[in-house]
Amino acid sequence: MAMKKQRPFALFLCLLLCSFIIWGPIYFLEFKPGVQQEDPMSNTIKWRGVITLWDYPHLDVSNGSRYGWIVSKIKAFEKANPGVYIELKPMDLKTGPLELETAIQTGTFPDIAPVATDFAIIDRGVLEPVDKYLTHEEEGDYKTQALNAVRYNGKTWGFPSMMTTYTMLLNLDLFQEKGIDPPKDGNWTYEEFVETTKVLTFDKNGDGKNDVYGFNSFIDLNSYNTWGILLSDGAQVFDDSLNYRFNDERAKSGLKKLVDLKQVYGVTPPNFGENTEREAWESFYKEKKVAVYPVGTWAINVLNNLKNQGLGFQIGAANYPIGEKGIPISLSNNVSAYGIFKQKDPQKLEMCVKFLKFVTADEFQKDLSRLGVFPVKKSGEDIYQLDLLMATVEKSLAYCENLPTHPNWMTIDGILQSQIRLAVLGNKTVEDALRDAQLKIETYNRITQEQ
Repeated sequence: MAMKKQRPFALFLCLLLCSFIIWGPIYFLEFKPGVQQEDPMSNTIKWRGVITLWDYPHLDVSNGSRYGWIVSKIKAFEKANPGVYIELKPMDLKTGPLELETAIQTGTFPDIAPVATDFAIIDRGVLEPVDKYLTHEEEGDYKTQALNAVRYNGKTWGFPSMMTTYTMLLNLDLFQEKGIDPPKDGNWTYEEFVETTKVLTFDKNGDGKNDVYGFNSFIDLNSYNTWGILLSDGAQVFDDSLNYRFNDERAKSGLKKLVDLKQVYGVTPPNFGENTEREAWESFYKEKKVAVYPVGTWAINVLNNLKNQGLGFQIGAANYPIGEKGIPISLSNNVSAYGIFKQKDPQKLEMCVKFLKFVTADEFQKDLSRLGVFPVKKSGEDIYQLDLLMATVEKSLAYCENLPTHPNWMTIDGILQSQIRLAVLGNKTVEDALRDAQLKIETYNRITQEQ
């Protein structure tokens, strides 16, 4: 009797088992759980501690601070990653490269710094390659120009964060006062540039002496505001094999064009060549006695703010004068990119990567208008849709050449700038300045190779 009672239950179990055998595989094929991809921004890295970041200032027009933009990103990252602290050390634009050089020589370098486009530093083997941390999608989102700037010897050495360039800003009030139209579409030849700046050099207060000038700039280490003129006829500092080339006819022609602005045409203030960056900048924005001034794009936000306060003037922008090269050219370290110095702890390295992916995320790329710079990612394009001037300047990024990749560039730059200054001041001929620069540079390179 008991066996008969158990048969229905046993039959039920058999049917249930058969159903599972038949339908189970179908269910798991249809509803199998997907493979979970790790979110690079998730809190999966166990490391906790302090990451040191050295960085240059970037003027934030939303609050007037020089480090407010990066500080806000640091606070957000620390909040999302309890126990991780980013220690920021500000660097000066002029002394920063020397400070980094000293830190590398003494082994006291930070964890992160904006050095991923500095091939002299990369060449010394102190940075971490980051190729394995970049997904195919992330690489594809970077603009080609930005990604190429951090690639050297077949490896990627950091994370691009922003792009900028030099441009020629115009005091349109002075143009209007003299009845001069700015260059159409922002382009002009050197001859047109000279004729325009000659008209814009005049005696405004009637004392018989010129007090307004068509052009002004300055010459200094790590400053390339005049190089759009120097390279306009196609000169190169080095060829693709890093052989020195800045002493051919194209280089002589380019330097002569810069020298002539002061020595022949007289369209610059008398102190051009010996003035400081501050003096040159103030002559343009504060004293309003210069019509054309080459400067980084950060200045556009500054000038717009002054104008909104009733202290500025109407501004325009133009490319560098077109020479024999046939296009408007500029020279700049136009891609800012963070690199990670060598790490002993793999977990700390991963946290450094996580931080840099955070500060270069798409949402922050769209926030770069606060700094007057441009996105390095395609997904961050069109942030200047409502700013015609910046949108126009952004197009000139295509004509911007990056700094030479020579490992001794910092020293070479100093030699070149010194000789260029002597030529502009009339203390040397163009030929003597370029010849002496070549001799000094080749001697220095030979000594460093022998060491």
